[in-house]
Amino acid sequence: MFFIFGLRTKVTRWGVVTAVCRHCGNQAAQVISCRSTKFTLFFVPLIPIRRKYVQQCSFCGAEYALDADEARRLPVG
Repeated sequence: MFFIFGLRTKVTRWGVVTAVCRHCGNQAAQVISCRSTKFTLFFVPLIPIRRKYVQQCSFCGAEYALDADEARRLPVG
């Protein structure tokens, strides 16, 4: 008997916020997304391992990690 297991990461786009980028200093659209990683068994996602919130600048492409509370407070539209 054998088991097929692994990890699967799903990226969910929450929305876009207009803000000043920390890296380039330009006011541009910032894409807010959530990356959730789950343990899978026979290609079925079972146990959530990690959840990460990311803000990405559409002008320079720089990415920044966000706290869960900070990501929820942003006026996403």
